[in-house]
Amino acid sequence: MNRKLNFAIVGCGVIAPSHADSIKNIEDARLYAVCDIIPEKADDFAQKYMVERVYYDYRELMKDPEVDVVCVCVPSGIHGEISKAAARAGKHIVCEKPMEITPEKIDDVIKVVRECGVKMQCIFQRRTMKAAIAVKNAIREGKLGKIVLADAYLKYYRSQEYYNSAGWRGTWELDGGGALMNQGVHGIDLLLWMVGEKVTRVFAKAGTLARNIAVEDTAAAIVQFESGGFGIIEGTTSVYPGFETRFEIHGERGTVIFDDSGIREWSFIGDDAPTMPEAGESLGGASDPAKISSAGHYILIKDMVDAILGDREPMIPPEEARTAVDLICAIYKSSRENRELDFQK
Repeated sequence: MNRKLNFAIVGCGVIAPSHADSIKNIEDARLYAVCDIIPEKADDFAQKYMVERVYYDYRELMKDPEVDVVCVCVPSGIHGEISKAAARAGKHIVCEKPMEITPEKIDDVIKVVRECGVKMQCIFQRRTMKAAIAVKNAIREGKLGKIVLADAYLKYYRSQEYYNSAGWRGTWELDGGGALMNQGVHGIDLLLWMVGEKVTRVFAKAGTLARNIAVEDTAAAIVQFESGGFGIIEGTTSVYPGFETRFEIHGERGTVIFDDSGIREWSFIGDDAPTMPEAGESLGGASDPAKISSAGHYILIKDMVDAILGDREPMIPPEEARTAVDLICAIYKSSRENRELDFQK
């Protein structure tokens, strides 16, 4: 291909600027089209980013032969519908988290994507954090020894006005869940990716404690990994003013604690401790989703461009996007049934 890849964004909401700003800064990409069912939103977004084509129906956009890649930025419960339409139209896909809201729906998307032979990148930008990469490498190299505890604290603040501002937020049908499926899915994905082990058992409680929504605004879970270690996951959107996500990984040979701003503890037994990484850019968004940094989006969208041009798999293919949703749905089931679950996925 001797031209830039043409990107189209479907859904001009809060997260769309992270995609648009990233695409603008990639040499081999350009933002060619946008689409939203609300014409004013699509028109305003197109004007701001000087976009050539504007659509109000994603089905019409999919017919455009000039579109190479579709960024799926619609409500979570419609991700699969848009992604499958893009795949069947021969478009590559960059999909916001979660890829879909149930494992079964994710499997359906994966099937269509693979049958159509297109590439799909899933947005879990926390995997690009320097601290997270360093922790994953330390665990993989055995520097921490056997994992004893691996915890994720995901404490956000989202007001009732936030939920009231869009009809899909806080609903099972289109949000798929609350504090865990919408906000916490990033941290849960990161925890599982870093530890690199399957979860075998889950016990959880989830409830709506402070907001007038159908889904949970607070949840706590205990998980057990296949090597025997335990993990604690706390997720909420109801703690003011909202706090940076924090991860605590304890092994028999060391401890790492880090949050969005960098490493807080980096301690290892022995003289061969890995080098502590420098602090990266804070991802933000603890109290305001509009303040989420686009740095991670840039890395993943740039990787997608390179994957298409180099004909390889992108950094986070759809099969990997299933893991966190699997666990979140198991947490919901454990809470509903008030029992510990065997979780052999």
